[in-house]
Amino acid sequence: MNFSSKILEDAVNALSSLPGVGKKSALRLALHLVQDHSDKANKISEALIRLSKDICKCKVCCNISDHDICEICKSPSRNTHTICIVETARDVMAIEDTNQFKGKYHVLGGVISPLEGIGPQDLSIDLLIQRIKSEQTEEVIMAISPTIEGETTIYYITKLLKDMNVKVSIIARGVSFGGDLEYADELTLGRSIVARVPYQIQS
Repeated sequence: MNFSSKILEDAVNALSSLPGVGKKSALRLALHLVQDHSDKANKISEALIRLSKDICKCKVCCNISDHDICEICKSPSRNTHTICIVETARDVMAIEDTNQFKGKYHVLGGVISPLEGIGPQDLSIDLLIQRIKSEQTEEVIMAISPTIEGETTIYYITKLLKDMNVKVSIIARGVSFGGDLEYADELTLGRSIVARVPYQIQS
């Protein structure tokens, strides 16, 4: 791809580094911003700078937040005795869109995957166990994608909770095995939360 402008080329290279954005799509976006006479480019750049510098993780649940404690953790209307365990902040958004869960969340930051070099120490599992002890949690819901890595993570956490007086549930398998939670439709995901079932460790 030949460019008449080094500035345009740099913009295209930056945009195409994003997931799901190819060179042609990046060029189309960059040219749109060049030809746009509003303040759109400045607004986008300001928003991205804030995204990079000002956003943080909630110190309680590890969800993406504007402050040290996220709005869900601060909300007095949430059920403090139920924690829904998810992989990413995107999963929190997906479940919130169903309006079927009124408890709190814990974002692991991924799943255990030895092939990718991700172990329990790389996730927020230690913080989760501390929360369950200190918050007198009655139930944890494993809303983790039903993949091999997800099942491994569920099993590992459940083993840690074995001697605690905590009910462990998994979302109903309306979400197909091998699928990512964030791509499930709202109705299926909502029903999966409502129809959760107890999790049993296979001996």
